[in-house]
Amino acid sequence: MKKIYRAAIVGTGSISDAHVRAVDATEGRVTLEAAVDIDAGRVGEFVRRHGIQRQFTDYATMLTQVRPDIVFIATPPAQHAPMSIKAMEAGAWVFCEKPLCGSLAELDQIRAAEKRTGCHTACIFQMRFGSSSDHVRRLADSGQLGRPLVGVCNTLWFRDTAYYSVPWQGRWETALGGPTMVLGIHAMDHFLHLMGDWTEVRAAAATLDRHIEVEDISMAIVTFANGALGSIINSALSPRQETYLRLDYQRATVELTHLYGYGRENWRFTPVPPAQDDALLQAWQSFPPDVPSSHGAQLNAFVRDMDAKRGPLTSGAEAYKTLDLLTSIYKSAFTGEIVPRGSIQPGDPFYQTLNGGRSPRRLVAN
Repeated sequence: MKKIYRAAIVGTGSISDAHVRAVDATEGRVTLEAAVDIDAGRVGEFVRRHGIQRQFTDYATMLTQVRPDIVFIATPPAQHAPMSIKAMEAGAWVFCEKPLCGSLAELDQIRAAEKRTGCHTACIFQMRFGSSSDHVRRLADSGQLGRPLVGVCNTLWFRDTAYYSVPWQGRWETALGGPTMVLGIHAMDHFLHLMGDWTEVRAAAATLDRHIEVEDISMAIVTFANGALGSIINSALSPRQETYLRLDYQRATVELTHLYGYGRENWRFTPVPPAQDDALLQAWQSFPPDVPSSHGAQLNAFVRDMDAKRGPLTSGAEAYKTLDLLTSIYKSAFTGEIVPRGSIQPGDPFYQTLNGGRSPRRLVAN
């Protein structure tokens, strides 16, 4: 009989409902036993709405009294790293909203806690977990598409002044970054998952139209280990919102257009003209049963990892690869340097804080 994992959620704001749906998607493998929020009224309403038995306003008390197997972390970003470490020290695995932490230094602390406790923390990068994305990776890895040559990764979203009026938003200390860190992190992680290891990045960032500390736009050019080149845009300023990936291989172009999630229908395939390669078209059309990208798809993979006692896909080195890229985009944008992968180490100000103590070029006053 498969183990049933007891879970607790900390933070009961808007994203918490996605975690409840994810628990439902496990079909009984995970049960939500408790919820935590410093706002007693909000956590009370949350547990009543979802039929959860226990509620807390103190995180440490919940860990001691409930002893959950899994902790879902859905709090503002600055709390993610210390809460993840405390959960692992209490014997729980962690399913944490992005951004997982605010610096490579904090991620190293999380990884040290994983090694010390035998537990794991997975960042929620649900865009990796659609079955159609797995299909694209299999085609690429088999060589049927040829070598990747060009990639495009655009997170063109719109966040207005009301969004940034939330006290912790738009500040380095509490939000941990602008659209590079808070919005585009999902698509960039997906991009790396499909394109492979990156080797260097050059970037620009600015604050053009929002009265915030952090950037509201960034752009980057990435060189990959396989020789491919990629462009990245992360925007909070784009009224027609779109998340877009384009992967140009030797034998075909593969495109994904969506906003916050995708399924099979969101992909487009264009083989090299003019000849039609029937074998390649047949391979492309041989999709597995469609599992759309979602918290639930990722949580089911997380449960399988717990069953097998192995590190989840978005923990450890994979989480580091993505955060290293984001940090390097900020460093390149703020210093003008081309930043090689892995070059940001202890002693570098960008290792300790994501922005290295610097601010973006701005055209608006604070």
